[in-house]
Amino acid sequence: MQGHALSRHAGWPVIIGAGLAGLMAALEMDGPCVLLAPSFTGEGTSSTLAQGGMAAAVGPGDSPASHAEDTLRAGAGLCDPAIVQRITEAGPGAVETLLRLGVPLAHDGKGQLALHLEAAHSHKRIVFAGGDRSGQVILQHVLQQAREKDTIHWLQATLEGFHAPDGTVQGVWTSAGFIPTRHCILASGGCGGLYQHTTSPLSNRGTTLALTAWAGATLRDMEFTQFHPTALVAPGQTGRLSLISEAVRGAGAVLRLDDGHRFTEELAPRDVVSRAIAAQLREGRTVFLDGRSLPGAPFSARFPGITQACRKAGLDPDTQLLPVQPAMHYHMGGLKVDQTGRTTLKGLWACGEVACTGLHGANRLASNSLLEALVCGQWAGRDVNTSRNDGTAPPPATVPARPTFTTDWPFRAEMQQHLGILRTRTGLENFLERTLPLARQNLCALTASFIGWAALNRPEQRGAHWREDTPGLQPPRHIDMQLTDLPL
Repeated sequence: MQGHALSRHAGWPVIIGAGLAGLMAALEMDGPCVLLAPSFTGEGTSSTLAQGGMAAAVGPGDSPASHAEDTLRAGAGLCDPAIVQRITEAGPGAVETLLRLGVPLAHDGKGQLALHLEAAHSHKRIVFAGGDRSGQVILQHVLQQAREKDTIHWLQATLEGFHAPDGTVQGVWTSAGFIPTRHCILASGGCGGLYQHTTSPLSNRGTTLALTAWAGATLRDMEFTQFHPTALVAPGQTGRLSLISEAVRGAGAVLRLDDGHRFTEELAPRDVVSRAIAAQLREGRTVFLDGRSLPGAPFSARFPGITQACRKAGLDPDTQLLPVQPAMHYHMGGLKVDQTGRTTLKGLWACGEVACTGLHGANRLASNSLLEALVCGQWAGRDVNTSRNDGTAPPPATVPARPTFTTDWPFRAEMQQHLGILRTRTGLENFLERTLPLARQNLCALTASFIGWAALNRPEQRGAHWREDTPGLQPPRHIDMQLTDLPL
């Protein structure tokens, strides 16, 4: 459909992605907009897979300032303090938004919100729903609210490119045709599907990041890929791994070796726990999560979704140890954006995991992602409302030629080996020798090359990026890159 234009949508803002960030942006629109996604059921989004819940300082003795302090500490020197303050201060309001949208957040026996504790948080501050199905429950309620808004026009399709001559968005190519527009919000998720072991949807391979780079946008801190410490290891497993939420360790589960010994602090930041597990696995040991003696209710009562995944793998978490390993879980890098979600490409906003807002720094604090998606999705939507009424000329109706790319990705194992938890210069150089020659044609190879090139150019150990060959820290700095920065 290279020459086909969806003229009925011409000039409308286009929101790409139907996870929490995209839906919140769409709900903010004060006029007609297009919501574009491959599916509108939550399938393929990381939002619906979130188990633990959303972090917000709403409990007794807690405060946004404490939440901000924990976030900054986890971020290892690369958070933007102003953004951290602004988003953590928005946390209580975000909880009120969920309640207003009808999300049945869990309450305790006294009528107060029930709160989980997760790693590196100094207070119980994770609101949740459906036991360990928070993301699924939240997204379904937000989807329902979006379906009731008649100004949202749903287009089941995929993004194929941006038309942005002279650094200004004038339209987007989709699998359904070309949409002329000067306002686009990208909320397309992360890149976990590039890895062999991941808890993310396998379809999330960072291809939209590559498309923005081709259009001229700036990417930031692409090397920071967070591995969740506890993905379930099941015999003969393929594809996406089942996550065992950090809330399980917050509830009292412990990590043990095959000889029964504990070897790390379970509620240390994710990068610390992941490296500790990876070191044990490299020595040939097996690591287990032990949730057989949780205080209060048994495992199966507190975490029904995780229990279902365990039993599907032939394990009973109430009576058995659960074998675990780290898996790629969240990308802290992404499109460089300002406080309103504007990228360096005029007319393009970004929110959710695809954006690098400055909240997460070098290592995301647990359950801050749903908070960021909700709040930043709202902010981007509101800013587009302001921008669309600023008197700019309508986009051109002519349909330009569409570039073509491939998206096959046979290097998941190499990605895991060289761009995983522990990295070396030699491994990164070997990886880039494979991907850089393909990066002009292959979107996955381009995004993987950005991650590898940034990792090569950060010779230090900071947060989720750990170079074994260069111990210690350098002065804090961001790595901003455009397409022209890669040796293609």
